[in-house]
Amino acid sequence: MMKPARAKPPRRAVPKKPSNSGQKDPVGVYCRVRPLSPPDQECCIEVINETTVQLHPPDGCRVNRNGEFKETQYSFKQVFGTQVTQKDLFDVVAKPLVEDVIRGKNGLLFTYGVTGSGKTFTMTGSPGQGGLLPRCLHMIFNSISDFQAKRYVFKTDDKNGIEVQNEVDALLERQKRDAQPQLVTRTPLSRQRPEPEFADMINIEDACKVEEIDEDSVYSVFVSYIEIYNNYIYDLLEEVPIDPIKPKWNTPGKNAEFIPPQSKILREDQNHNMYVAGCTEVEVKSTEEAFDVFWKGQKRRRIANTQLNRESSRSHSVFMIKLAQAPLDADGDHVLQEKEQVTVSQLSLVDLAGSERTNRTKAEGSRLREAGNINQSLMTLRTCIEALRENQICGTNKMVPYRDSKLTHLFKNYFDGEGKVRMIVCVNPKADDHEESLQVMRFAEMTQEVEVARPIDKPICGLTPGRRYRNLAFKDELTRRLEERGGPVNGEPEEQAVIEMLIQSFPPIPSCELLDSNDDQTLPRLIEALEKRRRIRQMMAEEFNKSVISFRAMLQDLNGVVAAKENIAQGRMTERERMIVSQKTEIERLEKKVKTLEYKIDILEKTTTIYEDEKRTLQQDLEAHQQKLQRQLSDKRRLEARLQGMVTENTMKWEKECERRVAAKQIEMQNKLWVKDEKLKQLKAIVTESKGDRPERPSREKDRDAKGDVFRTRGGGQSVQFTDIETLRQESPPGTSRKRRSSETNRPPQIENTDSEWTDVETRCSVAVEMKAGSNLGPGYQHHAIPKRRKP
Repeated sequence: MMKPARAKPPRRAVPKKPSNSGQKDPVGVYCRVRPLSPPDQECCIEVINETTVQLHPPDGCRVNRNGEFKETQYSFKQVFGTQVTQKDLFDVVAKPLVEDVIRGKNGLLFTYGVTGSGKTFTMTGSPGQGGLLPRCLHMIFNSISDFQAKRYVFKTDDKNGIEVQNEVDALLERQKRDAQPQLVTRTPLSRQRPEPEFADMINIEDACKVEEIDEDSVYSVFVSYIEIYNNYIYDLLEEVPIDPIKPKWNTPGKNAEFIPPQSKILREDQNHNMYVAGCTEVEVKSTEEAFDVFWKGQKRRRIANTQLNRESSRSHSVFMIKLAQAPLDADGDHVLQEKEQVTVSQLSLVDLAGSERTNRTKAEGSRLREAGNINQSLMTLRTCIEALRENQICGTNKMVPYRDSKLTHLFKNYFDGEGKVRMIVCVNPKADDHEESLQVMRFAEMTQEVEVARPIDKPICGLTPGRRYRNLAFKDELTRRLEERGGPVNGEPEEQAVIEMLIQSFPPIPSCELLDSNDDQTLPRLIEALEKRRRIRQMMAEEFNKSVISFRAMLQDLNGVVAAKENIAQGRMTERERMIVSQKTEIERLEKKVKTLEYKIDILEKTTTIYEDEKRTLQQDLEAHQQKLQRQLSDKRRLEARLQGMVTENTMKWEKECERRVAAKQIEMQNKLWVKDEKLKQLKAIVTESKGDRPERPSREKDRDAKGDVFRTRGGGQSVQFTDIETLRQESPPGTSRKRRSSETNRPPQIENTDSEWTDVETRCSVAVEMKAGSNLGPGYQHHAIPKRRKP
């Protein structure tokens, strides 16, 4: 069945492990100064106090540009001088990490420094001076020695998890491992004696233990050992099968250039913790067994001789101690079979390879490549620490380049998640390492400013505490009472009943008392009774022999049947084993297929996330466009309403204007008609008047009264309504009009009368009355000279 896909936030939807995001602790950085060798060398590092060291340049470069003496001081959580023992260092630095691991919290401890500064000695130690690693193992097993689970009760899976088995399955697996000694077992025997070369490292006299430990839980320890060489991860505990055809170039201990066959990859489990996929995890039950596993891996680690260090580590080594613990059931007798109640904590002990300058080591070829990869991984570690520090101090969200190196990628969850991180800076006070020590000190002092989330306490199972010891007390009391009653012998009452029945079947023995020497009856009766008993006993012996023979025959038949059944069972077992092998092969194939499908699912999830983001962006753009269209539609509607109002308003305005203009035009036409009528009246008066009589100019007031009425107009002026019509007619004899006109024109004018007459005629013929307000001729009068129409 295909595994359901995990959803991710921008990476996934599976929730992370809860952490105390509000409570953080800074990275604990400690400094250890190794003694000078030889002691008469020039020293450039001085311990000022318990937290401060001072570096001064060697004699050749003691002044800066200003000619002043240049010294620098660096502060740490604690500084360990040359006289500090391994125990003092362990008590301050590593002991709190071991206590946290037993309480279900993770821890990371790594040594950092230049090559030849004492990192490996600090971590591993030497004969008689065990380092931090064997002391951590000794403290763990000294604390959980009485509460360890039986072997294979806890079982690792391939996804960085721990499963719980019942005692029957664990027993079957132990018997299977013991019955197949030819197979390579991952768990060495704990009864083996430690090798002499490291026996003195683990014989720690001043042992310590965790005082407050959960006594109602069982514990089991798993160890693994890897190295990061040239930015590739190799399993130092992996057993490589020997190929008889190929040369034995990869046999441990025969070649210094031992290369494991295949590198490992990093994966992320369901809790977002990084782990090495396919790494060998060995269950150990004692300090000797755990250190034996470490020493086997240590022999395979890459070391080389350089001009600065006779045994220089050419890789970063990581020794991981994984502690699994689960509570007992309510009876306090068996492990609680619930995977959710299993708590897994891990302590990672890292021995970093030392940074070095190639111009000092004179490295060439593969050594030069190794030095370049070592310096590059350490530079990536420094870059990650700087990015974390900047993000935490400045509040930025700068990307931390964990994936640039396997070393930083492996411990990503310690800095981004939770756990306690400790770093021991190892420095060599000799003058030749002054420049490298300055860089190490600057990086170490900067690392102290990085904060890591404080690990949370493991959840409480809710069962009654003290159930383990109550169960032990009950068993002791039950054993004591059974011993008082004679022990738990179940077959003894039945045997006594059989013996009593046999005794009762024999004839009774008569009295053997002789009262008289002449008594001849007592002895014969006794002899007869004993003879009967002998015969009965002989008969019973014969019957018993017959029963034994028949029973033996039955046993032989039963043995034959059992042998046949065993053969049948063996055949079935062989078939089952073949089936199991085929099923395992099929399971491995399916697991590979599942991993491939998981990889494809991850790609599809990432693609789906990208598409969903694009879809979300397009939906937002579409909603923005829709909102814009809605706003435009609303604006259009408002504009239409506004235009409609303007059209209505303009229509009403123009209707009023048209009415006004029509009224004005009517008045104008009426004025024109009046002017024509006036002209006609004047022409009639001219024609009809006699030559001797001078026409009288009509009074305007009279004309106004005679010809029409005056009304006010809408525009504020006045109009005249005519009340009378006058028709003018003129008759002249034919042929006399022109002559008369010419004669009249040739007649000398009478200045006074002619001017008056012609002025009066022109005035009377050209007067046009327009009733407008503000006229100079009086209310409503205005004169206009009407031009004559010309013929075309």
